[in-house]
Amino acid sequence: MVVLPTYNEAASLRGVLGRLLGANPDIDVLVVDDGSPDGTGQIADEIASTDRRVHVLHRSAKTGLGDAYIDGFRWALAREYDVIGEMDADGSHQPEQLGRLRGAIEYADVVIGSRWVSGGTIKNWPRGREVLSRVGNIYIRRALGLRVRDVTAGYRLYRAGVLDTIELDGVVSHGYCFQTDLTRRAADAGFSIVEVPIDFVERELGESKMSGSIVTETLKNVTVWGLQRGARAVRRPRQR
Repeated sequence: MVVLPTYNEAASLRGVLGRLLGANPDIDVLVVDDGSPDGTGQIADEIASTDRRVHVLHRSAKTGLGDAYIDGFRWALAREYDVIGEMDADGSHQPEQLGRLRGAIEYADVVIGSRWVSGGTIKNWPRGREVLSRVGNIYIRRALGLRVRDVTAGYRLYRAGVLDTIELDGVVSHGYCFQTDLTRRAADAGFSIVEVPIDFVERELGESKMSGSIVTETLKNVTVWGLQRGARAVRRPRQR
């Protein structure tokens, strides 16, 4: 099951779903639409009416990427899917490369499609955004003690047991920081995390959802989590 959150993705949804199901005919997809005023939800309903692999979850308001994913995860868990994935609906994640993640989930608990491991690439990003992502990931890794190189990546697969274990009710990140939050929770719980290279292509249709508030939320949350991690390490009794 791949969860596909949408908000005003009418221009890209048909194409992305067509590519995704064409390359992966044996999967199911859940479109989670946040009441898009451009008719994205209606397009999803039309596709679902003729393709039993496509499901639609309508949310009444846009409350953030994290909230949309959590609602989608709960929907999939309730229907006992063994593996649950994330993918952007704007075409930046190449549907044809999902097979790379599916191959790796055979021996891992979490698989991340990474831009920053060997073989990963980005296309059509301005230099400033690339630097921000690279530097941001370095800061996150050091603050949280993670070995993942692309902590903020949104092309992922989780085994259902991971999502059952990491307490989704406690996730408070609404924006893109949600990816970092789930990564640290999975790592802290001892789950294995594997990265595979992907080609990330900046959207050609629609408008980017990236904003300054997203960067601020990530910086604030990661700093707090890092301080909490340091405090726990100080309180931990020494081994004799």
